[in-house]
Amino acid sequence: MSTYTPPVPPSNEELVLKVIPMPADCNANGDIFGGWVMAQVDLAGSVIPARYAGGRMATVAVNEFIFKQPVRVGDILSFYARISRIGRTSITVQVEVYAEHYRSQGRYVKVTEATVTYVAIDEHGKPRPLPKDTKDQDTM
Repeated sequence: MSTYTPPVPPSNEELVLKVIPMPADCNANGDIFGGWVMAQVDLAGSVIPARYAGGRMATVAVNEFIFKQPVRVGDILSFYARISRIGRTSITVQVEVYAEHYRSQGRYVKVTEATVTYVAIDEHGKPRPLPKDTKDQDTM
């Protein structure tokens, strides 16, 4: 009998999203569309910056996006995020995605990693400064 060992995410990352891709999200090869994964990373990556933005924000850049392993229907995806940089108007986030394959739950495989930058915007969609106390937060 095998012993279950839960994954230990890096201590400086937070679990921000869990999702299971469905058949409508896959391509003709049976793998999940990369664009679907990218959309989920964008959602997951925005969770932490939203706490600091003090209002509207938008994705301004996908600085890096690496697909390491395919994602399959039924995989349980866990998205971990951490802030890597806070600027005057923007926040850059590292996102790592791990899959628990349907048939081997309890074993995690890193499937994607990305760096995404969000910018605080005003009511006209123009960049605006982040609230003054943002840089004082313990985020790194």
